This record gives sequence, C-alpha cells and structure tokens, in this order.
Amino acid sequence: MEKVENYLKLNDKYLKEGDALLQKGDYVQASEKFWGATAEAVKAIASIRGVDIRSHGEIHRFITTLSKELGDRELMRCFASASALHQNFYENWLTPEMVADYADAVKSLVQKLKRLSG
Repeated sequence: MEKVENYLKLNDKYLKEGDALLQKGDYVQASEKFWGATAEAVKAIASIRGVDIRSHGEIHRFITTLSKELGDRELMRCFASASALHQNFYENWLTPEMVADYADAVKSLVQKLKRLSG
C-alpha cells in the first residue's frame, strides 16, 4: 500500500501545482502537471489491482480495460483530455480555454479513480 499512497500523494501535488500554474497563465506547464496527476491516479488503481504500469501504452491499455469493466466510457473520454494535455506540453498548441476545460476533465477522472481506491 506504500506504493499506492505515494502515487496518490503525487496526484494531489500535481493537481495543486496544475491549478496554480493555470492561475498564473502558464498553460504549458499546467498541461504537464494535469497529465502527471492523471498518470499517478491510474498507477494507484493499477497498483491496488496488482498491475505494475511502466509505460504510456500500459496506462492507455489499463484505462481502456477499466472503462470496459466498469461500463464507463467517460473514463476514456476524460483520459483523452489528459493525453491531449500531455501532448500540449511538447507542442503548446491548445488554447487557454481548452487547457482549462481539459483540466476539469482530468479532475473528474481523478475523482472517479479515487473512489475506486476505497
């Protein structure tokens, strides 16, 4: 459970940092923080289930599996927003409004995932 707690602590840290960066107007850095928050939340749930995630592809596959298992396609939609934020860190092509909207999708996804952590 130590691993799970670490993932969840990092998730909280990245969410707070992402919000602060949004407020400052640093959309590129905020984008990466929200991606990081997503990745840590997914890793926490995977770890609870005995799955060790070591790549971006494994994160995508785990979210797809979880979405199917729970019958919740919204997990994949929100995750797609997180993935776009991750790309924005490298490309800086999203508008500020899109970054803010996708950040909200990340927060929704994280809330759903945290409910699964018990």
